[in-house]
Amino acid sequence: MAELTSLLDDLRAESADLDDLVAGLAGAGLATPTPATGWTIAHQIAHLAWTDRWSLLAARDPEGFRAAAEREFTSGADPIEAGAAEGAGEEGAVLLDRWRAGRAELASALREAEAAGLRLPWFGPPMKPATMATARLMETWAHGQDVADALGVEREPTGRLRQVAHLGVRTMGFAFALHGLPVPPPDLPLRVELSAPTGELWTWGPEGAADRVSGPALDFCLLVTQRRHRDDLALHAEGATASAWLPIAQAFAGPPGGGRLPGAAG
Repeated sequence: MAELTSLLDDLRAESADLDDLVAGLAGAGLATPTPATGWTIAHQIAHLAWTDRWSLLAARDPEGFRAAAEREFTSGADPIEAGAAEGAGEEGAVLLDRWRAGRAELASALREAEAAGLRLPWFGPPMKPATMATARLMETWAHGQDVADALGVEREPTGRLRQVAHLGVRTMGFAFALHGLPVPPPDLPLRVELSAPTGELWTWGPEGAADRVSGPALDFCLLVTQRRHRDDLALHAEGATASAWLPIAQAFAGPPGGGRLPGAAG
């Protein structure tokens, strides 16, 4: 429970930082286009609220989640786009209040699921409540980056990026599978060394590994959330697997994303 509590504290802080960016926006402000094609700031917030709602369903009603996922994701329409569009059509204050209430309710539901020892169904493999909280933190940070880019705001990176980076490292095999490439064996010795905003060095994998990725933690997080093109980031790869991974790295579920063009601020 201590791990989950820490993650939920980070998620609450990340959500609050994003809330500070959008709380003062009127209707016209929420309609500001973001780097995600066709999505305004309202779409970004609506998507977070939509995903929180699915996460809440997974935590509180696993069978209901499975039935709803089978229904929604086999209908031919894109439920992600539909959910974002529906929320973006709401009055701004209503949307923001719904997002705030939903994220608070999800935090409570994840604590209950953790206490009950549950694993939660998802669109990929089932996950522990702590993993779900990490995924929500990653998405909140990534979509918050889209909002910050739309507003021309430079965000100060924090130690919370460690959770985003951790998810990015853990999903390496997932990224290869998404692209139909041979998945590296789970015991492949690969080292990731990232310079943290706090001045630390965050590491994963054995120190003597031949395959290595290094650079700023912020750049790695921007890469695995596909908020910047690799050419614009100070990341270095050594070894065939590491070099093949970075162009396709993806910390989020779903089909491979389109990413961003080189030189695009967002």
